[in-house]
Amino acid sequence: MGKTKIIVILLLLFGVNALYAQGKKNAKKDKKDNVVIVDDESCGCELVFIDGIQTIQRGDLFGFKREDGTIIVEPKYKFVDKFHDNYCLVYKDYNLCGLIDRDGREIVPPEYEEVNYPTDGMIRVRKNNLYGFIDTSGAKAIECQYRTTSGFSEGLAVALIDIDSNTAGYGFIDKNNKLQIAPKYEYAMAFQEGRAVVKLYDRFGMIDRNGKEVLPCKYLEVTNMFEGRFFAVDASEGKAALFDNRYKRLTDFVYEKILLYQEDFYVVMRDGSYLFLSRDGKEKFGRYEEASGFYDGYSMVKRDGKYGIINKRGKIILPIEYDNSGYRSMEYIFSENLAMIEKDGKYGFVNKQGKIVIPLIYNSAQHCTEGLIPVSKEYMWGFIDKEGNQVCDFVFTAASYFEWGRAEVVYNTEVFKINTEGQCVKNCKNYPQDIKFHFKQ
Repeated sequence: MGKTKIIVILLLLFGVNALYAQGKKNAKKDKKDNVVIVDDESCGCELVFIDGIQTIQRGDLFGFKREDGTIIVEPKYKFVDKFHDNYCLVYKDYNLCGLIDRDGREIVPPEYEEVNYPTDGMIRVRKNNLYGFIDTSGAKAIECQYRTTSGFSEGLAVALIDIDSNTAGYGFIDKNNKLQIAPKYEYAMAFQEGRAVVKLYDRFGMIDRNGKEVLPCKYLEVTNMFEGRFFAVDASEGKAALFDNRYKRLTDFVYEKILLYQEDFYVVMRDGSYLFLSRDGKEKFGRYEEASGFYDGYSMVKRDGKYGIINKRGKIILPIEYDNSGYRSMEYIFSENLAMIEKDGKYGFVNKQGKIVIPLIYNSAQHCTEGLIPVSKEYMWGFIDKEGNQVCDFVFTAASYFEWGRAEVVYNTEVFKINTEGQCVKNCKNYPQDIKFHFKQ
């Protein structure tokens, strides 16, 4: 059998601090997304504050200011990212970058070809095609000397180290640039849960922090340890099995594909069909042509070319008899307790009990956000509420779902931005004044 490609997509939940707009400018705070948008009537524009900081622009240069108007950094960078926790990537030009903190201090000066956000208190940088590290105080910890490295994890980083003029291998260094595990591997991944995946003689295994081989290097592929579980692909059969963190095999080598892990279930393929595998290695339910992971306890599944919804007990919530045109990732996934469904070219919405609460009468639709749903009839778009009540006429040639209290609509080929009250808040010069939202009391 051929080599099986094993991919595990691990979706992590994360959040940022809530934001608060200040001053006179019609502030709106979105608790879910922790974003504040301020409508500034003086410029007819939106001020978007993410985690309390806004990007500002002067000519073709960018800087940052706080919600109270305090300038953090005057516009001097060619390009900037948004802040990730306490740090933000900034570019002196399109080739050299650095890293600033929330006070505008350059932790890493913008003179590197590549800068990564910190992991384990260390910032990976590249200069002259060689990698090194700077700590989060801005001190240069390891000179740029390695052809490639991983980021730091659990106190160690993978580095490709020259053994002699003709040979190089992957080993592990500590934060003082001391070699902790010899560079004898053909490939290595960063440590996770005290183990690292390594490759030796074209086979994969695992080592511990002392460099001891705890899983023999005899597998075609091995995934990183995650929540005490990993998969390994058998060299003879080319199929995967699930292991625990004591290297006990929990299943036979029978899986052709590991799609993802979500809400305590793996979605795996066996004999050409997808099924759900528990953390203890038990096949719970399945034999589907397609299956999403569980989101809030529900999964979209496909059988005989049709789609439906199941819960984590395998119970069918929505009969597997609906269509999916395939270009909407949110179809059959609940958003504000409603999932968009499709049948015979018409769209509607179902609740978590499997009851159709908005009939399948629309030519197209987007998912529900902030209590409103964009829907289309006869190629024109309007909005309905969560009960299916029409909120405005079908007058737009396109409409997006609401995010942070804003949606984009197209009217007479012009793009406008409206709020959840139906009021135009951006590019409003030619927006018709007679378009109103009417909510049922």
